[in-house]
Amino acid sequence: MITGSARIVTGLPGAFVVTSLIFLLLATVISQQQDVVLDEDRSVQINVTRQLDDTSDQAAQDLERPVMDQPPPPPPMVSDPSFRPNMNVEMGALPDMAADLDIGSGFNPDRDAQPLVRIPPQYPQRCIRSAGDVETVVVEFNVTPEGNVVEPRVLSTTNACFNRAAMRAVTRWRYQPRVVEGVAQSRFGVRTAIDFRMEE
Repeated sequence: MITGSARIVTGLPGAFVVTSLIFLLLATVISQQQDVVLDEDRSVQINVTRQLDDTSDQAAQDLERPVMDQPPPPPPMVSDPSFRPNMNVEMGALPDMAADLDIGSGFNPDRDAQPLVRIPPQYPQRCIRSAGDVETVVVEFNVTPEGNVVEPRVLSTTNACFNRAAMRAVTRWRYQPRVVEGVAQSRFGVRTAIDFRMEE
């Protein structure tokens, strides 16, 4: 096997010989100085534009202006230079209603507690084996004047394994509190049924 230093020792003289031969060949070609005579300049002119010859009939028809039957109407007259629309509105006569009705103001400040946020409960994995298709837990709780759920309790259940998940979900719910005479009050005994269904 030839090492790197052996390649350099054998390759350098060969490269020197090849470079010298090329140099001598180029020097010989340059020293001959043969003049090259070019032929006469033959330039070619190419015209790519198309020339159209107009006939006398065609030129006369192109220059004729169309004749209008009637002159154009004058522009509309503007009386208001600010271009504001006319805001004059004419009201018709209102019908006379003979009925004596008390329709009220349409606003009743008193209301019962209304749900705002109801986060659905998570299906407990530990209850899968003992669960049926649908399990129901009925929960009762109170709503504070701030809209929070307090004191939840289970009234009835089809499977006691789901009670804790139902209670955990109810405590995260938020309500609009009960309002009496414009004052938020507690609402006691709110009942709701929570259904648990197996997801297929």
